[in-house]
Amino acid sequence: MKVLVINCGSSSLKYQLINPDSKEVFAKGLCERIGIEGSKFEYEVPAKDFEIKLQSPMPTHQEALKLVVDNLVDKEHGVIASVEEVDAIGHRVVHGGETFASSVLITEEVMKAIEDNNDLAPLHNPANLMGIHTCMKLMPGKPNVAVFDTAFHQTMPAKSFMYPLPYEDYTELKVRKYGFHGTSHLYVSQTMREIMGNPEHSKIIVCHLGNGSSMSAVLDGKSVDTSMGLTPLQGLMMGTRCGDIDPAAVMFIKDKRGLSDKEIDNRLNKQSGFLGIFGKSSDCRDVEDGVAAGDERAILADDMFCYRIKSYIGAYAAAMGGVDAICFAGGIGENAAGIREKVLEGLEFLGVKLDKEVNSVRKKGNVKLSAEDSKVLVYKIPTNEELVIARDTFAIVSGK
Repeated sequence: MKVLVINCGSSSLKYQLINPDSKEVFAKGLCERIGIEGSKFEYEVPAKDFEIKLQSPMPTHQEALKLVVDNLVDKEHGVIASVEEVDAIGHRVVHGGETFASSVLITEEVMKAIEDNNDLAPLHNPANLMGIHTCMKLMPGKPNVAVFDTAFHQTMPAKSFMYPLPYEDYTELKVRKYGFHGTSHLYVSQTMREIMGNPEHSKIIVCHLGNGSSMSAVLDGKSVDTSMGLTPLQGLMMGTRCGDIDPAAVMFIKDKRGLSDKEIDNRLNKQSGFLGIFGKSSDCRDVEDGVAAGDERAILADDMFCYRIKSYIGAYAAAMGGVDAICFAGGIGENAAGIREKVLEGLEFLGVKLDKEVNSVRKKGNVKLSAEDSKVLVYKIPTNEELVIARDTFAIVSGK
């Protein structure tokens, strides 16, 4: 089976044509700056080491997706003879609210339910819907499947997802913790369970660390807590997001600086985190360079980031009554050896013992980072959200 995986943002479109069974990626790429001057298109065929990068006008997602399809079926560098070879299309949808606890075949009713959750993800869900509508128009008759970022975390108990607000804020407004990066947390925790021999019982902490970062406590294969909340703003300090802070601090800053609702939202989401503390960049690599150069604000940002990750590990270990494995994923989790070491330092009381030599060497694939006598497994596991989407799509379309 060939599944076209689509991840549609407000001005971008990531795609992969993939075999969910063999994991083979036939082609992949990215459309950037859709609807903006200077639109960019990337197309790659991994098996042939072939790549195209060009600027091409893409006023809407329809032109972007047509460009994707045209290259997939191109006589010289295409990977399929026609779109008829695409068996199904899997879409990443950010917010499923409480409506969707698993992936679903997309119908008119499903699209209406996704639209009903637009208030919970105003920047993402409308763009995701745009991608769905565009695929249905360009490839009529092909089954489309929605795979939700929030679905994996729908197994959280009420004690984890409820906020201590007036109860009607939950019943009437659906204000609660939803969590995100669900496909990544699912893939990484499943991979870790496979490495462990698929035990009946397991306690796994997943650290998905990137420009957007989140953590999860996965008990016996199910998410029982996660760091992101109603929106991706809650939880860890991130590239430009503040993460956990006193809500009263928000009102204090807003009042003292005379900011509008939009301005304070922008301050919390786009001017905080690494960027807010370091001041020079939101990129963790730049922060690490600053640490090496002795920049005090870079050191502070690095200390804060690692401290908060460590705090969540301690909290989740307590919540699950221990921990069997800690997994690092995402751009930072997979590549920043120094951050991994700093996060795990001082967790020996939990039974964590890092093999510092192995941790310091960059290797591809799943890598065991814990020492042989460590009571807790520590692994670096590159996430593969596209494969999760492709597998879910295949399972739903084939009825398996």
